[in-house]
Amino acid sequence: MLLSSIIQTFEAEFLATYQNALLPSQGKALTALKLCRTTQSPVMLAQCDGCEKQIFIPHSCGHRNCPHCQHHESQQWLERQLQKQVPAEYFLLTFTLPAELRPLAWQHQRTLYDLMIRCSWETLKTFAQNDPQLQGKAGAISVLHTHSRRLDYHPHVHVVMPAATIDADKRRWRTKTGNNKKNYLFNHKALAKVFRAKLLNAITQEGSPLLPRYPKTWVVDVKSVGSGDKALVYLGRYLYKGVIQEKNIIACKEGLVTFRYQDSKTKKMLTRTLPDTQFLWLIFQHVLPKGFRRTRNFGFCMPTANGC
Repeated sequence: MLLSSIIQTFEAEFLATYQNALLPSQGKALTALKLCRTTQSPVMLAQCDGCEKQIFIPHSCGHRNCPHCQHHESQQWLERQLQKQVPAEYFLLTFTLPAELRPLAWQHQRTLYDLMIRCSWETLKTFAQNDPQLQGKAGAISVLHTHSRRLDYHPHVHVVMPAATIDADKRRWRTKTGNNKKNYLFNHKALAKVFRAKLLNAITQEGSPLLPRYPKTWVVDVKSVGSGDKALVYLGRYLYKGVIQEKNIIACKEGLVTFRYQDSKTKKMLTRTLPDTQFLWLIFQHVLPKGFRRTRNFGFCMPTANGC
């Protein structure tokens, strides 16, 4: 099911309901995806080198949230990260924003998303510096996601991090090994406490209003991902091609859209059916503010550094 055809069919109804809630970047994405590779988009002339036959081909929109476009850019990003892998065990860490803070994040997206990325890295950098086996400069690749598998608003930061550091003063490369041959990086509960303190303090410093009470227990997930290949492939999947693949939109009839997704706990494929306008809102609420970088490299994983 083509997303562009759903937009064309229900755009007027969607805008009548959500026009005032859309960011300028989301409105531009709506227009771009509606016209992508359709008869209404600009065309280019293509010619066969063998028989010289010429045909007109509709242009792709090139938008980073379009399921048709940016495959090349996504593949390039993945190849760059894979080329910079280091000899160490990799971990995938997920820093989740509590539900109580999501309204604030929605109202101040550029600020809160940036703080989430920076505070998660500052937390990991502190733990690496204080860890007895590491005691050095860490490196990490961070990617912001704003959606759950069901496409609900669920801001969280994924971090791919090797269990390794560089001690520039002693010119040493250090890696960490777990006890009893178990893969281990940092305690997830301790990470959550420090991340909570750093983010709440950063929000206060920005002058954003805070609620009087927040949950004491936040969630940070830590799991070993071996060499990191599969984790990077997973993160690269959503960098440039939006939050849903068109093959997962399985029906659109009588004003209802049905899509499938994989349940994060059971790993089973489930379906969700929503009114057309609500489905489109699920898609476009995840378009980030203009110019915002959802992926960032830190420490020795920065592009200018040697190694990761």
